[in-house]
Amino acid sequence: MKAKYITTTLPYVNSDPHIGFALEIIQADILARYWRLLGQEVFFTTGTDEHGQKIAQKADERGEDRQIYVDHYASEFKKLGSALNLSFDNFIRTTDSAHKLAAQEIWRRCEAKGDIYKKKYSGLYCVGCELFYKPEELLEGKVCPIHTTPCQEIEEENYFFKLSNYQAYLEEYLSTEGVIVPEWRRQEAINFVKGGLEDFSISREKARLNWGIPVPGDDNQVMYVWFDALTNYISTLGWPEEGGNFTKFWTEGETLQLAGKDQIRFQSVMWQAMLKSADVKATDKVVYHGFINSGGQKMSKSLGNVISPYEMIAKYGTDATRYILLRHVHPFDDSDVTWEKMDEWYTANLVNGLGNLVARVMKMAETHLDAPVAIDSVPSITMPSLNEFNFQSALDTIWHTVQMQDEKIATTEPFKLVKTDKAAAQEIISDLVREVHGIASYLEPIMPNTSAVILKAVAENKKPENLFSRLEQ
Repeated sequence: MKAKYITTTLPYVNSDPHIGFALEIIQADILARYWRLLGQEVFFTTGTDEHGQKIAQKADERGEDRQIYVDHYASEFKKLGSALNLSFDNFIRTTDSAHKLAAQEIWRRCEAKGDIYKKKYSGLYCVGCELFYKPEELLEGKVCPIHTTPCQEIEEENYFFKLSNYQAYLEEYLSTEGVIVPEWRRQEAINFVKGGLEDFSISREKARLNWGIPVPGDDNQVMYVWFDALTNYISTLGWPEEGGNFTKFWTEGETLQLAGKDQIRFQSVMWQAMLKSADVKATDKVVYHGFINSGGQKMSKSLGNVISPYEMIAKYGTDATRYILLRHVHPFDDSDVTWEKMDEWYTANLVNGLGNLVARVMKMAETHLDAPVAIDSVPSITMPSLNEFNFQSALDTIWHTVQMQDEKIATTEPFKLVKTDKAAAQEIISDLVREVHGIASYLEPIMPNTSAVILKAVAENKKPENLFSRLEQ
């Protein structure tokens, strides 16, 4: 059985965490926990992207030392580990010394392959994306389609990566079904590559931007933030050292990257060409999720509709936050989330749904059974939907079971039957307890704390404290 490697993208530390990244890292955590339950060896990594012009500008505007600035925001993202009960094995920062050495090594290997050269360049640059755009990719007025701000016309001498050398290779790589999920994102990547690949700038003049990893052999240039940051996916495993985690999880293992839909050109085109140039195995699969909007609009501070994962946790709790983002946000398409919707989902499906079912069943068990129900065998926790990265479908299946048990209670009424046929009622209650145990087993990778509380209640034959508190009106 091959070892499993899973990683998120690295969030850029120029602002606080948002629920779009929380969605991605929770998805990764569920997969890591699920695979471990199936007996597979897993390496789950995340971290922070800390170089580039946006960060330099933000720190300078505040009059802060840049390293102190990124230290603060990196800690805010790292706190998600405990706040969301994440099980990552490593948290990498692109300001780590080992990562810097790895980024310089991949540069040297690509350069030795003849894929890096220097030239003067004039182009339209978006500071928000840290990317040069073709005029036809922009909106009217040379406006970036992502940040809706005008691009700057910049002329300077930079190093370039010969992405054009990998046209045929990338077309072949992307021709394999399943290398990108969902399928329509793979078609987007294929169309992007077939449209013709242009070499891309991988450095910036130090005179204009000095917050980055130095280019090997040229003190006047620093690495382009994307070339630096993408290398984290292997530096986190100890690359360029062979053996150890790198060989086990990347070279010989199955590799999976999670990313937002705006990352296709970086994760499935640029990064794969860089890996090929450095003679490193390609990523086996990249899964792209959609965006989370609020009230029909993109979240932004100016609109006041930004939702913080920390605010969600404060209101609903950790497991409920995991539930909401997994079940009520589409795994691949854009979704709309508001506080009003989340209140409704929380109350209907957790307070009145799962929480009420567990309370009713375990109260009946505690009152009418003489001993804990014997669980003859623990179910095999296999969820086909998770193998297809459809988190929403996996939770729908579990909540269907919740609904079925509610209906069983309503139909059989064991709380009444116990007065006329205690043995029959006890048998029904025991069956309900076994179903609750099964639900808890399936919830283990998804809502681990809730699962543990339910399993303990079953083992002790005791009604637990309310799993989910009612919201204050």
